Amino acid sequence: MQIRRSRIRRLLCTLSKGLLAPSRGLTQEPQNLENVFHISEVRDKLREIVGASTNWRDHVKAMEERKLLHSFLAKSQKGLPPRTMKDSYIEVLLPLGSQPELREKYLTVQNTVRFGRILEDLDSLGVLICYMHNKIHSAKMSPLSIVTALVDKIDMCKKSLSPEQDIKFSGHVSWVGKTSMEVKMHMFQLHDNEFSPVLDATFVMVARDSENKGPAFVNPLTVENPEEEELFRQGELNKGRRVAFSSTSLLKMAPTAEERTTIHEMFLSTLDPKTISFRSRVLPPNAVWMENSKLKSLDICHPQERNIFNRIFGGFLMRKAYELGWATACNFGGSRPFIVAVDDIMFQKPVEVGSLLFLSAQVCFTQGNYIQVRVHSEVASLQDKEHMTTNVFHFTFMSEKEVPLVFPRTYGESMLYLDGQRHFKSMSAPVTLKRDYVVEP
Repeated sequence: MQIRRSRIRRLLCTLSKGLLAPSRGLTQEPQNLENVFHISEVRDKLREIVGASTNWRDHVKAMEERKLLHSFLAKSQKGLPPRTMKDSYIEVLLPLGSQPELREKYLTVQNTVRFGRILEDLDSLGVLICYMHNKIHSAKMSPLSIVTALVDKIDMCKKSLSPEQDIKFSGHVSWVGKTSMEVKMHMFQLHDNEFSPVLDATFVMVARDSENKGPAFVNPLTVENPEEEELFRQGELNKGRRVAFSSTSLLKMAPTAEERTTIHEMFLSTLDPKTISFRSRVLPPNAVWMENSKLKSLDICHPQERNIFNRIFGGFLMRKAYELGWATACNFGGSRPFIVAVDDIMFQKPVEVGSLLFLSAQVCFTQGNYIQVRVHSEVASLQDKEHMTTNVFHFTFMSEKEVPLVFPRTYGESMLYLDGQRHFKSMSAPVTLKRDYVVEP
């Protein structure tokens, strides 16, 4: 293990010389290799921070030992020292070009990079960043249990991802509440000896106590310059936007007048002109009923997919949902789609090891070449068989050619259509199709 770590450190030193340019969103001091990790070190570092066992049979003992960390928890946020954005800044290298043996895990049959694996890496990176922000130098292990609460937004800035070039992730805490933190992450790929931006991601993480049973306070955040002030202000705006979006949810409020008009016009366009009946429905040209755009899957949640707290790893759930969403978009559009945006993934309930994971994907909105896919996740235990929703995922794909329109038949499907339209409109500016290396499952 020590030899392997030395080899990794030598690789990081080699890659860092002239390549680790400052990331967007945060001005950096000269790089410190203590804050630079190889992708294989991230999960090991997290296990070390929380004292998690790599042996499934020892997980109960490891969790019992974490109870002793309660005394390190702060009684209030005022008792915790403030931290800066630079305190939590880290870089993680995924050397697909320098270490070809890593490629197979990330490779698709079309010789592209699996975006589902990137989602797993982002989830682990977000947790590690938050632990860096809340680091207690006097304690070997952290008393906090930090988990992903929300994937607020992932925007692709570039579609050309080669499996033969090194990738770099960077990120830091950008906003802090009392028990929650917003994390900004960026992904770059090496081209002509420079790391070019590939995606921007915003996650929201929450801190729990050492047994993951209740909320825990996190270190406050201080800003040091106008650039960081703007990042913090944007974090406040993001929080307000999420509250506003939730308050106008179609599960709580009726559609707007414009949305009601949209649905009624779609309904009228499906009435059979040969009959005078609301029940006789026909599809317009180049259209598909929403109910015919579904795909489903079932997975058994094995211990191999557990996180450091012995629940199912959130990155695994995102990868499985994304892969089903990609297959749904591919089946619907008739060509290979690529991901444009991911947003509003709320982790509502933890998934226990041994659960049955049911995923249902559905095309809920289309426009031009764009396909909006909603993936609903629910679990059931082998004992009670009761199904509980754990996540709802929203993915925006672009197809290589124009796709059919999707039409709702029922009121419930009409609400799914409007919800998909809202998520599509919340996407950043439309992107241009790149034909070289697109991002796939």
